Amino acid sequence: MKVGIGLPAAIPSVPSHQVLEWAERADNDRFSSLGIIDRLVYPNHESMITLAAVAAVTKRVRLMTTILIAPLRNTAVLAKQAATLDRISGGRLTLGLAIGRREDDFLAAAVPYKTRARKFEEQLRLMKKIWSGEDVGESVGRIGPPPVQVGGPEILIGGYSSAAISRVSRFADGYIAGGGQDPQHVASIYKSVEDSWKAAGRNGRPRLVCAAYYALGANAATRGSVFIRNYYEFLGPMVENIAKGILSTPSAVKTAIKSFSEIGADEFVLWPCIPDLEQVDLASKCVD
Repeated sequence: MKVGIGLPAAIPSVPSHQVLEWAERADNDRFSSLGIIDRLVYPNHESMITLAAVAAVTKRVRLMTTILIAPLRNTAVLAKQAATLDRISGGRLTLGLAIGRREDDFLAAAVPYKTRARKFEEQLRLMKKIWSGEDVGESVGRIGPPPVQVGGPEILIGGYSSAAISRVSRFADGYIAGGGQDPQHVASIYKSVEDSWKAAGRNGRPRLVCAAYYALGANAATRGSVFIRNYYEFLGPMVENIAKGILSTPSAVKTAIKSFSEIGADEFVLWPCIPDLEQVDLASKCVD
């Protein structure tokens, strides 16, 4: 199983140069991917712009949205951005996508919240059409540039509903599970994903990417929970369950890596709760 690491771009007040230095350090280490999480109504760095900057300072590591809230964005513009990023990075882009759950993000983007699932499926169809080089419509021609990856970047879909599971087999290359999930719970969801995949007549197996929040070093659990409580404040008291799930010791990180590997995950992404650059080195020591 591969192990990726998230960028600290969602942590408020993180200096931009530190995000890029983090990326360079991870690129020179053993990590497989650099992930980024997405919000609109929050003081985080915008996902696609950040990954474009990261693409310029890295050569090896893949770039992955874990996840991007696709319905907040104009579909044609998003398809062009993704294709451009794929070309700039030399074909290193993976798009983890989902419909999102924060209503204030949709209010800010002036996008209807209740129809976001329908829009998402329309987006998936149109983006694949654009990446394949087809004309968009009768009066609209092709939208370039063509991505390096034939047919477009790898797509992973997140979510826990039956509709989300169905979308994996119809539109994607795999499934991405959110952070803080018990490995056995993820395994049961993935079994449904596999069943849907087979029923759709897809060959092979869908890729499985999992993730968890981590913070290491002195007072790691306390320091890391500051970000978690801020980021998930909208959940109310439930935020404490996420805070308690932070992997805050090397043994906890190693156990999580082993547990997700045992359920058949292809990749496990460690999302940071502390932006200090030493977190990259501390996480690296936990990876065999």
